[in-house]
Formats: sequence, structure tokens, C-alpha cells
Amino acid sequence: MRGDPPGRERAGLDETIHHPTRLAVVAFLSACDEAEFATVREGCQVSDSVLSKTASTLEAAGYLTVRKGHVGKRPRTWLSLTPAGQQALAGHVAALQNIVTTARSAGAGTGATAAPAATGTAPDHPAPLM
Repeated sequence: MRGDPPGRERAGLDETIHHPTRLAVVAFLSACDEAEFATVREGCQVSDSVLSKTASTLEAAGYLTVRKGHVGKRPRTWLSLTPAGQQALAGHVAALQNIVTTARSAGAGTGATAAPAATGTAPDHPAPLM
């Protein structure tokens, strides 16, 4: 992380897939063997240019393969995760889970608890007006 003391790592997070768009693409592709470019674009809600750049970055890292072909006379592009991409995603998710576990343990040791999730309902006892 920027501002971290020298020698500290980012808790095992994979910097290549940590970016929200790259993480979305990797997560999307983890659920299938291969997906057509347009399907990934729609599923991740990004533009053609953003997905193209993201795919190039992930391909350069060895996390994604790009296959080009034709359906009839129309050109098509398919994307798929490599075994290294699957492994990187698994490691990244595990690192995120470790961060959560560490936070929960730290909170348990101090008696602090996480704020309850918003439910959209009013509290039983509203706070007094000042």
C-alpha cells in the first residue's frame, strides 16, 4: 500500500487483479470455461475499450487467454482464465478473507464489534434529539 512502512506487503493481495474492473472480469470468467467478449462486457458492465484494455493487462500477466475466431462471417473473441488466473483469484480471495479474520480477531480482543448492517428499518429506540 502507498504509505506502508518499507518491507510491508499488502497482505497477499494480487496487485494485478486488485483493480475493480480486473477483479470483476476475473471473477466473471472464474465461473465458466470460456466466455464471448460481449458476454463479459455486459456481465461486468464495462465498455468495449475498457474490457479490451483489461483483457490485455490480464493476458500480459498470464491470467487470461484470448481466442479469436468467426461465427459465420462475423469475427468473435472469447476470453478464458488460465490456471494461473484461477490460482491468482483464489489467492486474492483468501487474502481478503484473512484480512476480515484478522479484523474480527482484533475487534474481539478489544470488545469492539462491527456496526450492524443497515436493514432499512427504523431502530427500536430512536436517538434523543439534542
